[in-house]
Amino acid sequence: MFASWRLELLLVLLALAFAWAYWFGGFGQQLGLGLAFAVVTGILAARWGRRLLKHVIWRLRNRLIVAYLFIAVIPFVLIVVLAMSTARQLGGQLAVHLVSSELERRYSSLLGAARTVARAPSERRQVILDRMETVYRERFPGMQIQLDENLTPGDAETSGVVVRDGFLFIWARAQFQDRQVTFFAPITRRWLADLSPGLGDVSIIHFPDPGKPRQAIRLHGSPEPEDDEPPSVPKAANRMDLELLWASEIPIALWNAPRQSELALLSVHSRLSAVLSVLTAQQAESKVSVLIAFYAIIFAIVEVISIYIGVSLTRTITGAVNELYEGTERVKEGDFSHRIQVKGEDQIAELSRSFNTMTENVERLLRIAKESERMQAELEIARQVQAQLFPRSVPKLKSLELKAVCNPARTVSGDYFDYQMLPDGRLALALGDVAGKGISAALLMASLQASLRMQVREPGLSSSRLVGRINQHLHSNTAPEKYATFYFSLFDEEAGTLTYTNAGHLPPLLFRNGEVTPLDVNGMVVGAFPFAKYNESQVTLLPGDLLVGYTDGITEPENEYGEMFGEERLIEVVRKNSHLSHDHITNAVIDAVQQFTGSPELQDDMTLIVVRRV
Repeated sequence: MFASWRLELLLVLLALAFAWAYWFGGFGQQLGLGLAFAVVTGILAARWGRRLLKHVIWRLRNRLIVAYLFIAVIPFVLIVVLAMSTARQLGGQLAVHLVSSELERRYSSLLGAARTVARAPSERRQVILDRMETVYRERFPGMQIQLDENLTPGDAETSGVVVRDGFLFIWARAQFQDRQVTFFAPITRRWLADLSPGLGDVSIIHFPDPGKPRQAIRLHGSPEPEDDEPPSVPKAANRMDLELLWASEIPIALWNAPRQSELALLSVHSRLSAVLSVLTAQQAESKVSVLIAFYAIIFAIVEVISIYIGVSLTRTITGAVNELYEGTERVKEGDFSHRIQVKGEDQIAELSRSFNTMTENVERLLRIAKESERMQAELEIARQVQAQLFPRSVPKLKSLELKAVCNPARTVSGDYFDYQMLPDGRLALALGDVAGKGISAALLMASLQASLRMQVREPGLSSSRLVGRINQHLHSNTAPEKYATFYFSLFDEEAGTLTYTNAGHLPPLLFRNGEVTPLDVNGMVVGAFPFAKYNESQVTLLPGDLLVGYTDGITEPENEYGEMFGEERLIEVVRKNSHLSHDHITNAVIDAVQQFTGSPELQDDMTLIVVRRV
C-alpha cells in the first residue's frame, strides 16, 4: 500500500486536476477525476479519522465548529455544486435543443418544397423549380435538386441528414406517382453554426458501426477557408458563466438505403450566457452578473450576522460546559461541596442547577447504595439458607421415579416442594405456593416447611389431619392476610395407592394411556381460616402413569397480548414429552413457558413435580 504522504500528495494532485477540469474540462474528465478524487479521499479519511477524531473534537468548542461545518458550510458547498452542475446540464440540453429544433424546421421546409415539386404538373414544374432555387439558395447554400421519373409508383417520403460518398448532406425526398424529387444541400461547419447564431461551436460526430467496414463521414468544406475554422466558444460574461458541452443523438441515413442509418451525435460547445442570450434575444449576461452580485451581497450580510450570533452562542455554551467540567473534576476527587455559579435562565443554567442538586444528593445516594449492597448480601444469604430447606436427594423407590424443580422469580421463592420417606415405608409428597413473592413469602414458606417436617413422621398420620394442623399453625403464627395453597400426599408402594389432600392448590394432572385426569381439591387454602375442614382422596397409580404437580407460576404467566399460558398448553407439552425422562419433561415445560412470555424474567415462581410409576 501507498505510504500516507504519497496518498496525501496524490489527493492534492487530483484536487487540482478536478478543479481544472471543472472550470475548463468536459463532463467526462470531471466524472473520471471526481471518482478518483472520491476514492483517494475515502482512503485518507479512514486513515486520518480515528487518529484526528479524539484530538479535534474533544473540546466542545471544536466540536461545535465541526458541527457548524457539517450543518452550514458543507450543505452550502453541496448546494452550490449541485446548482452549477444542474445549470450546466440544463444549459447544455437547451443549447442542443435550440440547434436540433432549427434543424428539424429546415428538414420540414425542405420536405415541403420537395413534395410541392413532385406534385406539380409537368408544364409548371420548371417554373416551380426556378422559384424554389431562388427561395432556398440562401438557407441551403449549394442546394441541388434531383428529379427522377418513370419510377415504380410509391409514397416514399424522408428528410434529415444523409451521407453520400462520405460527406454529410441535409436532404428531403418526396415521391408522387412515378416521379421522385430529391432536395439536398451540403452541410458545412459554417452552415451548422448559422443554425443558431452566436451560440458557439456546433458539430456532428459520427460513431461507425464496429460490425461494418469503417467509412469516414465528414462535413463539406466551405468556399472561404476561414469558414472551416470551428467557431470560437463565446467569451465568459463573468466567473460564474459556465462552459457547456452537450450532445444528443441524430440519425444519419444512407443515400442508397434511406431506411438504414448510422449513429451520430449533434454536439454543441457553448456558454450559459450565450444560451440565455439566444432564448431572451437580449444581453442576458449583464443581468446575470447583476443578479449574482446582488445574491452574493445578501449572502455576505447574512453570513456575517450568522457568524456573530454563532460565536456569541458558542462562548456561552463553552463557558458553561467548562465550569461543568471543572465541577466534575472536583467531584471525581471527592469534593461534593463544590457548587457552580449559575447565570441566566436558559437550559444551560438549568443544567448547572441540576449539577448543584446532584452534588447534594450524591452522599445520600452513596448511603443508599451501601444499604442496598448490604440488603443484597443478606438476600443472597437467605437464598442459600432457603436452598437448604428443599430436599437434597430423591428417595429410592422400586416402582416410582420423581423429579422436582423450583425457579424463583426473585432471589428467594415463596413456592415449596418436599418429599420424605416415612418410617412406615410410605413416601410423603408436598407442594405449596405462598401468597406473594420475595422475603415475606420466603419466611412463610420456611414456617410451612418447619411445620411439615415436625409433624410428618408421626405414626399413622393421615394427609387430611396433617393439612388441618398446618392450617392451625399458620393461622396462629402469621398475619391474617397471609395464606398458602398446599397439596400433600402419601404413596404406599406395596398397594400402589396415592392418598392426598389438596388445600386450594392447582390440581395435579394424572396422565394415563393418553388421557389426562386432574386430581380432586379437598379444601380451602391453609392459614386463612382456623375452622377450615379438609378431606382426603385416593387414587391407584398404575405402571406407566405420570403425575405432574405445579404452581401457578407455570400456567398463569402472560404473553404480550395478556393471554395466559394455561393448563391446556401445559398438558400439550407434557403429553408430547411424556415418553422422555423427567429432566426432559421439566426442561420442556419451563422452556415453553419462557418462549410463550417472550421475556427472560420470570413473572412468578415456577415449581414443577413429575412423578412416574414404573
